[in-house]
Amino acid sequence: MAGIQLRDYQLDAVRRMKNGCVLCGGVGSGKSRTALAYYYLCEDGEIGTDEYVPMGDPPKDLYIITTARKRDTCEWEGELSPFLLSPNHEVNLYSNKVVIDSWNNIQKYAEVQNAFFIFDEQRVVGTGAWVKAFLRITKANRWILLSATPGDTWQDYIPVFIANGFYKNKSEFTREHIVYSHFTKFPKVDRYLNTGRLIRLRNSILISMDFKRETISHHEDVFVPYSIERYKDICRTRWNPWENKPIENAAEFCYALRKVVNSDESRQVALLQILEKHPRAIIFYNFDYELEILREMFLGRCDSKLGGFEMAEWNGHAHQPIPESDSWVYLVQYNAGAEGWNCIKTDTIIFYSQNYSYKIMVQSSGRIDRMNTPYTDLYYYHLKSRSGIDLAISKALKDKKKFNETGFAKW
Repeated sequence: MAGIQLRDYQLDAVRRMKNGCVLCGGVGSGKSRTALAYYYLCEDGEIGTDEYVPMGDPPKDLYIITTARKRDTCEWEGELSPFLLSPNHEVNLYSNKVVIDSWNNIQKYAEVQNAFFIFDEQRVVGTGAWVKAFLRITKANRWILLSATPGDTWQDYIPVFIANGFYKNKSEFTREHIVYSHFTKFPKVDRYLNTGRLIRLRNSILISMDFKRETISHHEDVFVPYSIERYKDICRTRWNPWENKPIENAAEFCYALRKVVNSDESRQVALLQILEKHPRAIIFYNFDYELEILREMFLGRCDSKLGGFEMAEWNGHAHQPIPESDSWVYLVQYNAGAEGWNCIKTDTIIFYSQNYSYKIMVQSSGRIDRMNTPYTDLYYYHLKSRSGIDLAISKALKDKKKFNETGFAKW
């Protein structure tokens, strides 16, 4: 059995890793393999040898908490195989327990002790049940966390900072670092205090992988027209024409403006023009009305013999596999499919509309940028208008920030 081999940048990361660290590598950098290599070393394995060196038996029980999609597609089983580990006790070389489960079930493992946890695809934000279970687990076990993009704001780091013992609880963090705005109905961060300390704490746990890509990404903004008259009418009247009622808040206001912009037929025309050049493409979208538009576009074009496209979806309504034909579109809702799956069958992603989150946009782009892709050049098309809302979202994403609806709407 061949020994465990890592790329130089992965080996460098393993040497710097420690309990409670956040392994941060761009999508496609091999974080899963690197994380398992760290576990393997912690349990007396050896890396870089000609022959596989067994761990001490039994090594610590291994729990991998990941997305439901990664669990269901058995992606982690493939990563475990070179280490002779498996959730199937008949295949596993060792007598330890190997569990792969989704974040939805993290509370089931809150009482586990003296095991090793790999938390895949950062989900520990806020103060909900997942975070509470995460904090209980980290007190009694060894653990590491994997993330392509570790956090949009300092608040995203609070659970990880608490788990590392930097703060007792969220209240202490808030007292020391957050100033809330006095001019909003709901708590909104005005600014952060003592960010120098926050940067030092983050740097002490963040293990970045210096990953040099062999692919070349080509991003192109495709500007399309929109109904300026309808857009201005909503701005002037603050009226929701679809529900025939006054717009009540900033979120509804932005949603209405985006619906005017994103529903314009010119966007569909631009999409079809791109597909003439790239007949196999992943299309990311935000809203159900966009999905309906896309379905109507492609349902009548499903017979590839007639020059059409095979269509499949991944969203809250359907979990279909990526098509296999020569011409296909894969419709993916951002929140459902920005992470946890890969595709090396195409070199093209089309963003039908922009997402508010820089983090989600980066994760979405990474679905085709994998180490084993056969393509060198990858193409990303960003459909957008020159409307105020589209330009404001673009600016926030360019600044690597999350778009703020309240600030834009001046609500």
